[in-house]
Amino acid sequence: MSASPPPKTRRFSLNSRATRGLLYQIVALALLALGLWYLAHNTQANMQARGIQSGFDFLGASAGFDIGETLIAYDPSQSYGKAIWVGVLNTVKVAIAGIVLTTLLGVMLGVGRFSRNALVRGLCYGYVEAFRNVPLLLQLLMWYLFFIEVLPAANEAASLAGLFFLSKGGLSMPWPTAGVGAVLAGLTVGLVAGVLWRFRVQRRFEATGQDGDRVWVPLALMVVFALVGWAAAGMPREWSVPEQLAFMVDGGIAFTPEFMAILIGLVMYTASFVAEVVRGGIQSVGRGQDEAASALGLNPKQKMKLVILPQAMRVIIPPLTNQYLNLTKNSSLAVVVGYPDVVSIANTTINQSGRAVECIAIIMLVYLSTSLTTSLVMNWYNRRMAIKER
Repeated sequence: MSASPPPKTRRFSLNSRATRGLLYQIVALALLALGLWYLAHNTQANMQARGIQSGFDFLGASAGFDIGETLIAYDPSQSYGKAIWVGVLNTVKVAIAGIVLTTLLGVMLGVGRFSRNALVRGLCYGYVEAFRNVPLLLQLLMWYLFFIEVLPAANEAASLAGLFFLSKGGLSMPWPTAGVGAVLAGLTVGLVAGVLWRFRVQRRFEATGQDGDRVWVPLALMVVFALVGWAAAGMPREWSVPEQLAFMVDGGIAFTPEFMAILIGLVMYTASFVAEVVRGGIQSVGRGQDEAASALGLNPKQKMKLVILPQAMRVIIPPLTNQYLNLTKNSSLAVVVGYPDVVSIANTTINQSGRAVECIAIIMLVYLSTSLTTSLVMNWYNRRMAIKER
């Protein structure tokens, strides 16, 4: 039995395609690093020549300005870094709420385009054509003017059952005074458990053809875990209920006109594009799939939920991710309605500290981070859907 020949060792040679490819990548990275160094050095030199201070040390200095809407405690004596963090949280709040509401509205509109009811089909078509063809900036201004001009004054707020109040001051509703964090944590755990349950039902359906409940069980899990969080917090029962005073609505939780304008504007605008994405994905599914589902005795709702939408997701997810990214980045237009997002607060910081380059770099980093996070989550979901199709 002859011994196997020793493995061939790869030698460095410019005639090798792999070697040339490696060299090209090294040269490209070196040129990129050189270009970045030149830009940074040139900017630093010009700033020093003009006596402009640079660096991120200003983040520890006192901001000295107030912020009208915050998710965390803040006062003007705190640092610029804390103020910018408040702006980041405000941006994330709009982005997350906007993505959830946009998905719900966009999917309903996209599916509604295939309704057998001509009125529903026409309304969905009209909505899409109306909102996607009007610039977002104009829509934001329209909603802001609606809140500050059309709605009644704060001392005459429109009320629903004495619990919800809508006026020029925004939207006020009841809110628990304690245990909110524990309940939200329970809801999050319940949401994860509900998603895992849906995955389990889907795998069983693919393996055996036996479907299971995909709506009520996940909702029940969310309610149960929320109750567990509420019990862990000591079962607080006190609520802050808004009430109409002489000049304003006090109590509860209030959403400012600026927040409502930017949220509604982004949702209504982006949902029109999501509806078209969903419509295109549904149309990509072959007509034979619909006919086969009908031959199996599935009703239209079952066909859409179990046959058409699962196959359409492979076409829907990539452009849907783009729409989520657009919504997050378009939230920077909140500055036109006075909502204190990261761009608005960074602009104020620039005016007071003069650190324009640093503040712009922070804004770029915030939007880059949120966009990459959204892309990672959606790409993970897209890969999971591709694996399930195999």
